[in-house]
Amino acid sequence: MKIVDKMNESIKAGKTFFSFEFFPPRTDEGVENLFDRQDRMASYGPTFCDITWGAGGTTADLTLDIAAKMQNMVCVETMMHLTCTNMPESQLENALDKVKSYGIQNILALRGDPPKGQETFTVVEGGFSCALDLVKYIRAKYGEYFGITVAGYPEAHPDAIVSDPEEMDKAYWKDLHYLKEKMDAGADFIVTQLFYDVERFFKFVKDCHSLGITCPIVPGIMPIMTYGGFKRMTSFCKTAIPAEISEQLEKIKDNDEAVKAYGIQLGTDMCRRLLEFGTPGLHMYTLNLESAAVAILENLGLINKSQITRPLPWRPAATSKRSTEQVRPIFWSNRPRAYIKRTADWDSYPSGRWGNAASPAYGTLSDYQFMRRHTGSEKRAEKAKAAWGTSLTSLQDVYEVFTKYTSGTGVDVLPWSEMDSLQLETGHIKDQLVALNRRGFLTINSQPRVNGVSSSDPNVGWGGPNGYVYQKAYAEFFVSPASLKALEPRLQKEPAITYMAVNAKGDLIANVGPTDVNAVTWGVFPAKEVIQPTVVDPQSFTVWKDEAFALWTSEWGALYEKGSRSSQIIEEIASTWYLVSVVDNDYVNGDLFSLLTMAESNGNHA
Repeated sequence: MKIVDKMNESIKAGKTFFSFEFFPPRTDEGVENLFDRQDRMASYGPTFCDITWGAGGTTADLTLDIAAKMQNMVCVETMMHLTCTNMPESQLENALDKVKSYGIQNILALRGDPPKGQETFTVVEGGFSCALDLVKYIRAKYGEYFGITVAGYPEAHPDAIVSDPEEMDKAYWKDLHYLKEKMDAGADFIVTQLFYDVERFFKFVKDCHSLGITCPIVPGIMPIMTYGGFKRMTSFCKTAIPAEISEQLEKIKDNDEAVKAYGIQLGTDMCRRLLEFGTPGLHMYTLNLESAAVAILENLGLINKSQITRPLPWRPAATSKRSTEQVRPIFWSNRPRAYIKRTADWDSYPSGRWGNAASPAYGTLSDYQFMRRHTGSEKRAEKAKAAWGTSLTSLQDVYEVFTKYTSGTGVDVLPWSEMDSLQLETGHIKDQLVALNRRGFLTINSQPRVNGVSSSDPNVGWGGPNGYVYQKAYAEFFVSPASLKALEPRLQKEPAITYMAVNAKGDLIANVGPTDVNAVTWGVFPAKEVIQPTVVDPQSFTVWKDEAFALWTSEWGALYEKGSRSSQIIEEIASTWYLVSVVDNDYVNGDLFSLLTMAESNGNHA
């Protein structure tokens, strides 16, 4: 979706919007950390996030890759910077074709900085000299597909800043007229360069209006995080610093914590004044850090970490191709990126009710090659080995890992989850999950029963205000064949229980039919049909089991030497155990987890 359309919707509704900017890290570890950070920050509900294009085009491929993942895996509306630096027309066209294929519809068109080692910008052969040329090219080549953003400079572009006041005034107005040309050529809105003199921004907006620029003008806010970083950035951008800010910083420049606290307070005060002036939103230059930008937005009341609003129990993908998607199998709840990757080539997505999972639209699932969480980095492997054990001596060691994970003590990562922690709702069943895992029922997915709780509830709520949400108690776990044999008679006695169990070979045991679909989460909202966002069905379960069993060996078993006792233990589970999915359909009075914790665990101990 075009960002300007989302902005205009917010403006019409009287709602302040905000956004985050990131840059491509230099290392694989940095990229992995960035995706984790983006995942958290996307949950705060930014209107968009953007990713910069490296100076001199140095990070072009990485920028494209990060932008694709932001849009399709992090599931946040993404704007990619694009510059003219070292970019002939053929490369620009290639980059734009790629981002279009990724479902990205938003570009920030910039001239760009000179390549490293050069003092001035030089037009590359076959390239463009300025952002105006780039805006014109995008509109001529791609019509209205892309939303185009351009940069605005409240103090004029750094290249135009001079010390003579009269000449500076001329340069400022020349820059404003150039900005108007960019808007007339097809740009949609403006994001400004960083500034610390709020009065200059107010003058800039009024002067823009005097030239007939009526689009949203979004201030770029860069919180002061370190004294050195602040001095370097403001020097590079030739940013004017009010005397009172300079004086305050000089007093505390040797105290990093004091500088950061001052930066948050200053940023809060600046933003409050901007919003009072009538600014429709804020663009936060994060420098790939989270705390300062988020703290400012919290201080302004634009973010409440304790009440994150979810449109659905899972984060909807940001691409227009998936705009109708309203239903997913519950099995990928903790691996949403894997699910999006697996279904990227689907030609249709379920809307309202889960369709026939055997139709051609769903056939590509079986062709998917298992993906690692991000890049399979050494850091993740080291973290995993520390969490799961440098060696295993028995199945009890595996039980202990799962027990620690569900109790939140010492283990915060498992192969079956892309999340940094358990879902908040899991707190309602934490003790029962710990008991299950201690007895060898190794849980990888679960949810408590919910009967008509407010959709605004911080733990289980979703879908916006004034609704009610429901869900059936659900548990998914690995068990040994002996434990399954002991458990199955107990499940069969319960009329409200439906279950499925499958091993790696595909042997399925179930008390449901092959085409049965069971809604396990739903919501009721004013003026809407019942929304049914997660389901359990046998066909998807048999597809999911391939991924679930493979993760034992591809993620956990891969940490150990082949043939070792540790490797043998993992192989035994992967090759002989069952994956079980259990639904308690009595969401009013059911007690699934008590039923499971009472089950015998004979045969699970090595």
